[in-house]
Amino acid sequence: MKPWRLNGEPLPWAFLALGLIAAIFQCNPAWRIALLYDRAAITDGQWWRLWSGHLVHFGWSHFIADAGLFLILGFILRAQPRLAGVALVILPATISAAIYFFDPAMLRYGGLSAVDLSLLLVVAGQGWQRDWKDWFWPSVLVIYAGEIVFESTIGKGHGGGMIRFDDPTIHVATSAHIAAAACALLFLLGKSLGRHRGRQKADST
Repeated sequence: MKPWRLNGEPLPWAFLALGLIAAIFQCNPAWRIALLYDRAAITDGQWWRLWSGHLVHFGWSHFIADAGLFLILGFILRAQPRLAGVALVILPATISAAIYFFDPAMLRYGGLSAVDLSLLLVVAGQGWQRDWKDWFWPSVLVIYAGEIVFESTIGKGHGGGMIRFDDPTIHVATSAHIAAAACALLFLLGKSLGRHRGRQKADST
């Protein structure tokens, strides 16, 4: 039996499954306590929160914005299932680990926004590498950089005001977005260096 496909590419089952899990979590707010990134709980050994916290959202508007972009990125990345699979396993925990070690003041964190932004940067970077004259991808990168600068300065962590959280103590996690950007840039740099070395090896043979 052939897997379901869209335009010749397999459906992004990992993204669809995680989106469904996040929706189930959203329908059960009481689960937030056990799954949210909670610095004190992680320190006590509840390491799963480094990953599960990204599937917990603070209200339906937060969930719809994050999960919606997540699914869109899943369909964009469905032609690169290996990249998507590795990213979904490693990226959430890496971002959370960066928060834990470099932003001790952040006691709680939830949402797919940092994962979304990291994947968006990868997609934009790959698109720009394919065609440096394409204005769309550089504009995505500029908007992303502008958001980070705004959150870090004028917004002071409260950027992205279009989303209303159901907990008034929650604000935009700038450090998570910076960690997401670093992950994406390291990946793109690694891919670029790998291609460069591949060309050098091909030229020398």
